[in-house]
Amino acid sequence: MSFNIALSGVAAAQKDLDTTANNIANVNTVGFKESRAEFGDVYAASLLAGGKTKVGDGVLTQEVAQQFTQGSLQFTNTSLDLAITGNGFFATVPDLTSRDTSFTRAGQFKLDENNFVVNTAGDHLLGFPVNPDGTSSSVALSTTVPVRIPDSSGSPQPTREVTMRMNLPANDEALNPANFDPNDTLTYNAATSVTVYDSLGESHIMTYYYVKDNTDLTNNPNRWQMYATVDDTPVNINGGNDLGVTRADPANPTGPAVPWTSASLNFNTSGDFISQSPATIQTEILGLDAGGNGANALGGGADQDQQITIDFNLDPTGQTVNEPTQYASAFEVTSLEQDGLPVGRLTGVDIGPDGLVRATFSNGTSEPVVRVALARFSNEQGLTQKSNTQWKESIESGEALAGEATTGTFGEINSSALEQANVNLTTELIDLIIAQRNFQANSRALEINNQLNQTILGIR
Repeated sequence: MSFNIALSGVAAAQKDLDTTANNIANVNTVGFKESRAEFGDVYAASLLAGGKTKVGDGVLTQEVAQQFTQGSLQFTNTSLDLAITGNGFFATVPDLTSRDTSFTRAGQFKLDENNFVVNTAGDHLLGFPVNPDGTSSSVALSTTVPVRIPDSSGSPQPTREVTMRMNLPANDEALNPANFDPNDTLTYNAATSVTVYDSLGESHIMTYYYVKDNTDLTNNPNRWQMYATVDDTPVNINGGNDLGVTRADPANPTGPAVPWTSASLNFNTSGDFISQSPATIQTEILGLDAGGNGANALGGGADQDQQITIDFNLDPTGQTVNEPTQYASAFEVTSLEQDGLPVGRLTGVDIGPDGLVRATFSNGTSEPVVRVALARFSNEQGLTQKSNTQWKESIESGEALAGEATTGTFGEINSSALEQANVNLTTELIDLIIAQRNFQANSRALEINNQLNQTILGIR
């Protein structure tokens, strides 16, 4: 009996040594959780046996329990390196169609050839689909999808409005608008340009020409006319002023010239902007409609009905201080903005503490893509361990409960960081010495038992 007791002690000490050695071997494994060998004594006795004189039957390894304490964070320069601070696991699947979900704390993710986010084993990271405003449409594990970073371009946005503020020089010579010719700098006082975009993201140069109007200096000494072109194609102002300036007929370039209308900007004697004509300065359609009307300034394929409103921030109450001015200083554009966007190229990926993945594009836009899913369990130590620092759901762990980071009991996600193994190397080395001594002691007990058996066998 004592031989079996010592033998169980040797086996237990060996299990303790193996567990400690495994912890030490994985001290640099990202997301690794240390294990602890837990033992119990063996005691067996019959109903009528004398319990007071019964000796135990040795030791038994009850469980090698993993310890899911938080590991320290190591910060990196890769946005797809993820670490969880607090409770939760990343969910992964081996391929796009599989629902064989595994769970991990190791966040060494990267992009595969199809722009899906995968870990070092090639498993796909799962996330919740999101609405355009970034809110999750569902937080059930069954609705998660593999996280994919879009490889498509950011959508273009046609220019609908140009906001402009500038100073027109009050001491400039007044000219006759009827003589305006964009190719003759002597026929206008100032010009400025802005890049605008059509519905396909193609850029166009929209130029504005300013002529100080001399046709009614008695009643309107501070009136300016503004003409517009798009890629050097004259563009009318809807409801604008016909002051005798003409352009080629867009529908019939070889036919008679047609009027080229302008917008009027009026200032008072203090140089303040007081009115404009028409009340809303908007271009005609930049393409051509079925009747041949329009500027014919856009190429094929783009929205031919595009129009651009020029906003001078006219405030009827006179409270706006950022309106155009007419002071005795040089022509100066203080603000010139437009709301269009070109085609964008993916320039970066940002992942917030709540797991929201947002793609940014070269045209200055960004859009939410997906939200990284987290899962938790009632009993983490009941998880079934796999290789590659992954676990599987089991009866003992309970069902996986999915949720968003930073909500409820879920922790937060740290981008550009990795969770290190929670192994304390100093403690493990001490445990290794203790396990070694236990092994030696039990081995010595086996040796003594062997010597006693030899003595008994030698009695004659």
